[in-house]
Amino acid sequence: MAPEDYQPPPYQRPPGRPDPDRPASDKTVGEMVFEVSERTSNLIREEIELAKTEVSEKVTTLARGSAVGIAAGVFAFLALILLMHAFALGVASLFGWGAWAGYLLEGVIFIAIAGGAGYFAYNSFEKTGAPIPTEAIEEAKQTKALLTPGDDAS
Repeated sequence: MAPEDYQPPPYQRPPGRPDPDRPASDKTVGEMVFEVSERTSNLIREEIELAKTEVSEKVTTLARGSAVGIAAGVFAFLALILLMHAFALGVASLFGWGAWAGYLLEGVIFIAIAGGAGYFAYNSFEKTGAPIPTEAIEEAKQTKALLTPGDDAS
């Protein structure tokens, strides 16, 4: 038999599984309970998958932002090493001070800059928040409210 002549056997539903195409009026109670149970399981699996996706998106965004921030910090640090000496010696030379006074002034300025940068970083992380799957949680609450009879407290 040539491969192009091969025809797979027709699909047969496993025994005990209800036919989803059959109208509900022809199904037994057991078949309907099985179908509801199967659909509920699928819904729960999809909710879990939604939560995983949402958390991974938030973690990826935070990781990307952190990596860029670290790279920027390294380059800024390297540049500051070179500029610190030039600034301190330039200020000391300009005002006729000793080199120590230029370095002291420079240290105070850098402490102020570091405080501003730390405040900005803190605000950035506060806006993003923890990687909590808020959409998936809300969807799960709505699903629970639909599946729980008489529970209007949600």
